[in-house]
Amino acid sequence: MLSRKFTIGTRGSQLALWQAHWIEARLHELGFETAIKIIKTTGDKITNVSLAKVGSDSGLKGVFTKEIEDALLDGFIDLAVHSLKDLPTELDQRLTIGCIPERADPRDALAGKTLAQLAPGDRVGTSSLRRASQLKHLKPEVVIEDIRGNVGTRLRKLAEGRYEAILLASAGLHRLGLEAEIVEILEPEVMAPAIGQGALAVEIRSNDERVRQALVPFHNQETSAVVTAERALLHALGGGCQVPLGGYGQVSEGRLRLNAVVVSDAGDVVRATAEGGLDEAQTIGEQAAAKLLDLGVRL
Repeated sequence: MLSRKFTIGTRGSQLALWQAHWIEARLHELGFETAIKIIKTTGDKITNVSLAKVGSDSGLKGVFTKEIEDALLDGFIDLAVHSLKDLPTELDQRLTIGCIPERADPRDALAGKTLAQLAPGDRVGTSSLRRASQLKHLKPEVVIEDIRGNVGTRLRKLAEGRYEAILLASAGLHRLGLEAEIVEILEPEVMAPAIGQGALAVEIRSNDERVRQALVPFHNQETSAVVTAERALLHALGGGCQVPLGGYGQVSEGRLRLNAVVVSDAGDVVRATAEGGLDEAQTIGEQAAAKLLDLGVRL
């Protein structure tokens, strides 16, 4: 008889644990037993430099996932729960995404001050080159400063007056019950979200059919198609956290439309769109990337 117990790997932040416990609860509903193992990643260990610099200096794209993937390959855990935006577009062939649940709000949010309230010289905290680049285009006279740490740490730094505002993912604030901290939600047309933002990915060993079958009820086909297009865009451009790229797919009447945004070194915003059926998600992402390249984008 096959075991009905799974070991779940996750980072140790409050948000990462929320995500792991959410998957755990879904498995419990189906009668599975679980255990959670916390694994510290490179991104967790290096907190005094920007995420873009961590990725470029280490040569790793998966600064928040590599050690967890190693544990998966070693059989120390059975499945890994990631924020999809942290997961590299190229996976070890021995690993695969077992399921992508329905996506939460993919938009960015401001805490502290709204865009309209931000004044010249105000300090805005973000560790994301994508957010920083788009904000600089929207508010060229604000001072953008790097901020690291989990959601609670960032909000504490804001409360201490180190920043006038900080940029965060709306989904993370809602998952932690901190939505009251949001002063403004930034629509995708104002600030294009990160690839896969708001979505979870459950990574498994490619040959582990036992875990794959257990995850089937949680997989959302529409979300999967949307983020497949977004990740195809990122992959085609060879991007990672050191690229000021935003992308957001939406489904309407069975059609998937992908909007992509890149901010150039000169501060120019370059946009491209591609559209097609849900079964064309990979191609849609590649088409959007080709349009950006045709417009002169070089990453």
